[in-house]
Amino acid sequence: MAAMSDQFTIVTDPVAGSVALSAIFAVLPLLTLFVLLGAVRMRAWLAGLISLVVALVVAVAIYSMPVGQALLSASEGAAFGFFPILWIVLNAIWVYNLTVVSGHFDVLRRSMERVSPDMRIQAIIVAFCFGALLEALAGFGTPVAVTVVMLMALGFPPLRAASVALIANTAPVAFGALATPIVTLGTVTSGASDDPRLTTETLGAMVGRQTPLLAVVVPLVLVAVIDGRRGVRQTWPAAAVAGVVFAAGQFLASNYVSVPLTDIIAALLAAAAVVLLLRFWRPAETPDLREPARGAPAAQATGPASGRPADAPAASDSRPDARPSPARPSPGRPAPAGPVVATAERRDSGAEVARAYAPYLIIIVIFSIANIGAIKSALAKEPWTQAFAWPGLHVYGASGKPLSSTTFTLGWLPAAGTLMILAGLLTAVVLRIRPGRALRAYADTYVELRHAIVTVMAVLALAYVLNQSGQTNTLGEFLAAAGGLFVFLSSMLGWIGVAVTGSDTSANALFGALQVQTADRAGLDPLLLAAANSSGGVLGKMISPQNLAIAASAVGMAGREGDIFRRVVGWSLLLLLVMCILVTLQGTPVLGWMVP
Repeated sequence: MAAMSDQFTIVTDPVAGSVALSAIFAVLPLLTLFVLLGAVRMRAWLAGLISLVVALVVAVAIYSMPVGQALLSASEGAAFGFFPILWIVLNAIWVYNLTVVSGHFDVLRRSMERVSPDMRIQAIIVAFCFGALLEALAGFGTPVAVTVVMLMALGFPPLRAASVALIANTAPVAFGALATPIVTLGTVTSGASDDPRLTTETLGAMVGRQTPLLAVVVPLVLVAVIDGRRGVRQTWPAAAVAGVVFAAGQFLASNYVSVPLTDIIAALLAAAAVVLLLRFWRPAETPDLREPARGAPAAQATGPASGRPADAPAASDSRPDARPSPARPSPGRPAPAGPVVATAERRDSGAEVARAYAPYLIIIVIFSIANIGAIKSALAKEPWTQAFAWPGLHVYGASGKPLSSTTFTLGWLPAAGTLMILAGLLTAVVLRIRPGRALRAYADTYVELRHAIVTVMAVLALAYVLNQSGQTNTLGEFLAAAGGLFVFLSSMLGWIGVAVTGSDTSANALFGALQVQTADRAGLDPLLLAAANSSGGVLGKMISPQNLAIAASAVGMAGREGDIFRRVVGWSLLLLLVMCILVTLQGTPVLGWMVP
């Protein structure tokens, strides 16, 4: 039995017995994080560390949490930030980096370019479908950084390329990095409420009944951003097929197959559906949507092959055989029948294309096997999974029972990150990458993400201190006064979290417990509100300072993030309103049947 000085019981009203007064102090760590990131524009890792210090000071000075218990709470959060969260992200990005160093990422890009000469459809395939696949594997800004460069190579002007990449990176975000945000949400909420549904599987299923609505709309938004009403009118069949198939795949995979595999399955199905559609249908015309450079002639080669900037006008497209071809058809004339690409690029053999897609198929197979009932049950037991009380940490709830979050589960073999290592080893074999080169790519991945590692560990440490000191409970009790109105506000809370932190994972770590505690006090459904935090959060991704900076840097517009922000903020707010209405209706008998 721990000594009294080595244990802590949560109190929600430490300041003069008032929840309202206590909430003023409880909100300080979050306010610090928001101000440092949003107003001061401090680096995320440094803002996270400073906010963690503020949370520790409030926990000790205001909530009377013993210093040792507060530090142990932070250490458990940091450990969880690395395993399983960063363990998934690091190994997923390693697999992606293997495709880059082997040259097969370029093969994949070229195969997508050849599907259609229409830039609007190329945007659907590259930004929406392939971006979702990258989000599924890596997340954390990778899809925006990669797809915006691909769009530039296809001839998109910089500002438009950045806007398209950011807007496309919405619907798949909740299940990104092999469902890392959902895994995090399940962990922080299960310790904050007694509701047995607050598991990764059920939360994933609920999110899979919200974000598919976004998936249906986003491709239509993309073509509207690229080519206005004409774009929607002429390419809506491709946009609708991509959106509906992705939405169906996301719903079915998250509810009946595997939560971590959700975006991989949905992205591949959507891409295949668009490719199949293009065998039978093409837009009435294929306008050249590149913006001419000032004073330049109307027909010039563009892109990397020409040495000209990507937003200079393009003359003639090059067919796969690299022979000159006529310029793009003028409005009102039919598109050419054969495939046309932006630059004269070599043809890849069928074997090379197959190898380029192989890593994603390997991941699907491995995760599908690991999620077979008998295998999954076996891996959840010792010695493959170890569960233990965090050494020295003794935190009790108001009921007098130890918090479940003080138990750390180390599923070292069934963890998604470990499965990704296995997928990476097989990928290295298939792509014929030497062991030494694969190891260098692995080390480079850690160096590349060093700041993200500190950020995620700091934010998770912050979340654990907030939750285990009682600060989250205080805010939940205070917000519960909003009653039924909080159903509408819950998605906004997630949106704010992602807009500031740039990560749905971080927003779920910060606000997941707050959502379910508020739901319990207000008589609302904790599963619905927890899912709304993640689903609403994805719409803050396109306006987060980190993502804007990534997009601006990739298109050579560093310092002009404000221009990109103004292009996307209206869409972010409009889609957030749609999500708020959907969640509110799911909290009523109208759509209440959608909640598991």
